[in-house]
Amino acid sequence: MRTLRDAFGQFATGVAVVTTVTPDGKRAGVTVNSFTSVSLDPPLVLWCLSRNAPSAPLFLRAGRFTVNVLAAGQDHLSQRFARPLPDKFAGVETRPGPGGPPLLVGALAHFACRTLTTHDGGDHVIFVGEVEHFQRAEGEPLVFHAGGYREFAGAGRAAGRAGARPVLARPA
Repeated sequence: MRTLRDAFGQFATGVAVVTTVTPDGKRAGVTVNSFTSVSLDPPLVLWCLSRNAPSAPLFLRAGRFTVNVLAAGQDHLSQRFARPLPDKFAGVETRPGPGGPPLLVGALAHFACRTLTTHDGGDHVIFVGEVEHFQRAEGEPLVFHAGGYREFAGAGRAAGRAGARPVLARPA
């Protein structure tokens, strides 16, 4: 299992925190790197959640979620929402999002979604959501590769040069 996990870890991904709130006001949030766009018309996204996650029943019951795409330097949020804590939102700056799930302040993008369907994905549940509202900001993404956080080195400088490519590097 560990070698398979290490092989999967060779695929660099962005990092997001998915948040929700149930009709009775219970909030949940979880760190994911399984977020992807599915369709532009209609606008659909998907993400995966372990069936064993303590928050799984809340996400299944809520019917809505918001994907918060984390920016470089927000690894503390990634780590916080990846751990079991009594209140993952304590001390985290949020604002109310469309439909209820909180938005994490400083994220690069927010996708407020209605859960369209869920699918069996082995030891995970695959959530497909219809994007009802979104926002984006400028900045560099938080990237995860080979078990660690990374950032793009020189990506801003390289953008204007023909043939230049961003390079993944370990943060200082």
